[in-house]
Amino acid sequence: MANLASTFRDQGRWKEAEVLEIVVLEVCKRMLGTEHPHTLTSMANLASTFRNQGRWREAEELEIEVLEVRKRVLGEEHPDTLKSLHSLALRYQSQQRWDEAEDLLTKAMELSRKVIGPDHPDTRSRISHLSDYLEGRTQPYARLRKRKHIHSKQLSMARKRQKNT
Repeated sequence: MANLASTFRDQGRWKEAEVLEIVVLEVCKRMLGTEHPHTLTSMANLASTFRNQGRWREAEELEIEVLEVRKRVLGEEHPDTLKSLHSLALRYQSQQRWDEAEDLLTKAMELSRKVIGPDHPDTRSRISHLSDYLEGRTQPYARLRKRKHIHSKQLSMARKRQKNT
């Protein structure tokens, strides 16, 4: 059922996806509990469908709940928690909630570097999102300094890793 909901979501059939995702979420909560990874994934999927329908508040509520449960159950540095943090940051960015977006984008990028390493595709994606965000939000000189700082830190870490091998 979750796969069919995902197919509907991919096809832009939001209402059909929503109906199935609500059923999947209810079953997951009842059978697995509210903190089970499948339940949290179901919540995140429903949040995505709400977001695609422009239902920002409902999407945000679910995304925050998923993030908080993952922090509590898995820890702040778990890769799934980082995905939730990054997802919420992008949501704030799309809603032009600039300060909240920048804080979460920065935190997601820094934790990713620490936890999964600077060369991991997820970390690179988060660095890119933060760079793009800063490029669009700050003055030309400030954004250039921030971008250089981000990339020089990444280069420095790569050099240290290379020396250790």
